[in-house]
Amino acid sequence: MIQKNKILTAIFLLNGLIMFGQINMADSTAQVITYWDKGEKQNYSVAVEKIKIKDSDTTSRELTTYDVEITILNSNNKSYTIQWFYKNITSNSKNPTIQKLMNIIKDMKVIFKTNELGVFVEVENWKEIKDYIQKATTSLKKDFKDMNGQMDKVLNQIEATYSTKEAIESASIKDIQQFHTFHGAKYKLGEILEGKLKVQNLFGGEPFDSDFSVYLDEINEPENNYIMRATQEVNKEQLTNATFDYLTIMAKNMKIDLPKREDLKDLKNETLTASRIHGTGWVVYSVQTITVTSDNVTNIEERIIEIK
Repeated sequence: MIQKNKILTAIFLLNGLIMFGQINMADSTAQVITYWDKGEKQNYSVAVEKIKIKDSDTTSRELTTYDVEITILNSNNKSYTIQWFYKNITSNSKNPTIQKLMNIIKDMKVIFKTNELGVFVEVENWKEIKDYIQKATTSLKKDFKDMNGQMDKVLNQIEATYSTKEAIESASIKDIQQFHTFHGAKYKLGEILEGKLKVQNLFGGEPFDSDFSVYLDEINEPENNYIMRATQEVNKEQLTNATFDYLTIMAKNMKIDLPKREDLKDLKNETLTASRIHGTGWVVYSVQTITVTSDNVTNIEERIIEIK
């Protein structure tokens, strides 16, 4: 029987001595800890698919793929410094404008720090990233100058997601956050850990409350890997209030009819994450699905990260 154990976010602190060998079949536990050396590299492929469904019909489907080269720039007994280098970005869209937008992050480097266990701490080169994006969007604005300013709004929105350290960490490196979701803790097979987290409010304002659960689903001792799963659901009332306020402001700015609160029915934001992780702390395969539902419209974003 699966046992539930309610805890706070402090589960992501690992107590005691760290010993090499993260799987312990004697007590059916696994520790998600990084054992990486300076100069070590791994290459991954990433696929991001965005699907919009209205009623039971799929109205749009967009697929973006890219590669990431991960390099351990520094490793000591307190932290890791890690670089993600983005390349080979493609889109299934036949619209050349979309491809140009995708290429904004081509050859971009994100350098960030984790603690000694692999728990994400912060992005270090955020100013360099901000300048890189600013340069790319400025160039594109010149290319799109004949589109009556329509693309300026899109590009300004992209700039905003890379404008500050906080914005980059919360909205622009979802793949890195997904990669490190489970690092830093010891888990017992079949035990569900539950708690609450604060998550970014993309509309601005106070972060949302969310309920989360995490558990060790499978141990594969011969292959020295294991499967972790997590769920996260944003507080519905807070999400509805923020969405309504945002739509109201947008309607006033566009001078159109104001939204009605009763139109925001069954608003839901849920994230499911599953990762197969090797005993060294490298992710073998990870899939994250974010589902946002409102009345009869569902938006799904699925990101798959796979070692090459």
